[in-house]
Amino acid sequence: MIRFYAPDIDTMQALPEAESAHAVRVLRKKAGDEIEAVDGKGYIYRCRLITDHPKSAAVEIIERIAAPKVWKPEICLAVAPTKNNDRMEWLVEKAVEIGIDSFVPILTSRSERRQIKTERLEKIAVSAMKQSLKAILPTIHPMTPLKDFLKGISPQAQKFVGWCDSESDRRLLAKACRPATDTTILIGPEGDFTPEEIDACLTAGFTAVTMGDNRLRTETAALVGVDTVHIINQAFS
Repeated sequence: MIRFYAPDIDTMQALPEAESAHAVRVLRKKAGDEIEAVDGKGYIYRCRLITDHPKSAAVEIIERIAAPKVWKPEICLAVAPTKNNDRMEWLVEKAVEIGIDSFVPILTSRSERRQIKTERLEKIAVSAMKQSLKAILPTIHPMTPLKDFLKGISPQAQKFVGWCDSESDRRLLAKACRPATDTTILIGPEGDFTPEEIDACLTAGFTAVTMGDNRLRTETAALVGVDTVHIINQAFS
């Protein structure tokens, strides 16, 4: 069954305009048809359409079902956006499918892209949440300077920064990651972090890591990092 995203369905008992149009105009849903919606906060709603208005389709809630995350720890993915915006959009889509709690675009000294369309990434995250049958929508943050990001990190989380300098002391993420622990993964720009930025990350409690022996693009390294955390949690939790 196709899922719809309705963040206020519990109080409004109606689909938002875009989802109403998709249900009524595209899928040809009619009053009396059953549909399934998620609120992005962890609940699935079995509903029956009361009206088939393409701008505000009213619903009757039949059942409200809790759908918690399948992973326990909080996973934050912070990435300096690539020059090619399509690659960042692909990353958000795949990271949400695999499972993250928040995505933070990071502004660094060597960032190729210094602005990003948060609203566009939120739409992609919504689509990926629905497609992967999740009910919790990750938080998509606006572009955040690295120094501000480092100030807001949870002291309880394990923190990893991907670093391309093979001559410096780094650990393999798969060996450094602990299961059942809130995790922050930080991936730098295509030109890598400056030495000063790496020093700031290490001072903030980050562990410098590598994803393996292969040279990876920014978005690939980020996705490998997220997947590694999930594998560690699944294998050892």
